[in-house]
Amino acid sequence: MLSGISILFQGINIERLLIGLFQGVKIAAASVVIGMLIGLLLGILRINGPFWVKGILKLYLELFRIIPLLVWLYVLFYILPADYELHLSAVMVSIIVFSAWVAAEFSDLVRSALVSLPAHQRESGMALGLSEGQLYRYILLPQALKRLIPGSINLVTRVIKTTSITVMIGVIDVIKVGQQIIEANNTKAPTTSFWIYGVIFLLYFLLSYPLSKLAQSLECRWNVEEGNEV
Repeated sequence: MLSGISILFQGINIERLLIGLFQGVKIAAASVVIGMLIGLLLGILRINGPFWVKGILKLYLELFRIIPLLVWLYVLFYILPADYELHLSAVMVSIIVFSAWVAAEFSDLVRSALVSLPAHQRESGMALGLSEGQLYRYILLPQALKRLIPGSINLVTRVIKTTSITVMIGVIDVIKVGQQIIEANNTKAPTTSFWIYGVIFLLYFLLSYPLSKLAQSLECRWNVEEGNEV
């Protein structure tokens, strides 16, 4: 057990694990920002768009729910470059795939939040002579935002955890760094793996658990407020 601890704290191994974790966080952060901006527009189109647009966006969502993200990563990183001579880094491919996934999931959150608003909110805005854009900007989106927050935080948590699969296309994230530390010390001792992956588990837990609790707290607060309004 002591050998496992000593390897963990040897040199800059802890620092390397943190750098690997930060790599995953950077991919998650970029994907969330890009994906949510696109998803907001797609969510509105899923309500106000022509029927064929709604059908395409529904199919788009289902494709990401049915086909594993790992398959998307492999297609974009290995298959498309070979067929079309694209040269994208593993990090760029990860951001593209995760952004597309976030956009699909967030569009459904936006759609659900907007649909859940009372019908009289839209009717009141239309009675005041607001255009469709003004209706969303001043009435619908501000009210939907509160309903979006818990689900959005849960989505962010899922993205952070799922970025670990990017190791399969060569991204040097915290999982890959852990493997490198174990291999560099030329040991297969169970205690070494236990300590390395134990720290990785702890890092993910410290990153994700507060976000999960925040989402639960906001959801409970929103339910109470909704009950009081009724």
